[in-house]
Amino acid sequence: MERASHANGLPGVAKEYSTIWLTIKIRKSIFNHMVELQTSHMNSVFHALGDDTRRSMLRTLAAGERTIGQLAEPFEISLAAASKHIKVLESAGLIRRRVDGRTHFCRLDPGPLARAHEWLGFYERFWNDRLDVLEKLLRQEDANRENTTEEKTDDRSRDT
Repeated sequence: MERASHANGLPGVAKEYSTIWLTIKIRKSIFNHMVELQTSHMNSVFHALGDDTRRSMLRTLAAGERTIGQLAEPFEISLAAASKHIKVLESAGLIRRRVDGRTHFCRLDPGPLARAHEWLGFYERFWNDRLDVLEKLLRQEDANRENTTEEKTDDRSRDT
């Protein structure tokens, strides 16, 4: 058995019985791949949707497959600029590209939009619930105001 001169601060205590390991914190990195990947993917979807030109391109693609030139036409932008928008949409998974010779065809991939809609649905329910409570309070306030007005009218009619 090997002896350590100052294991546990006590001379002559064997290393194998040392309690120093009880105080050393071994940090393990906990990395949740699903959370990180989903967050990153959702960020790219919302980034892509953050631009009006890209949203319009997606709206156009909802009607069917289009070339990059067809997508660029309504905006009077160059093919290079349109291609940059397409790359952002493509990296977010919102569109798929098919190449036929020199022509690039794009089509909508609605999957990421459905996930974004699902995420936004939580907040829609949250705000609907809050607005329902507000509506109830306003209706109660209106009813109280009507009762107060009726009471004042009754009091005036008694006075005359």
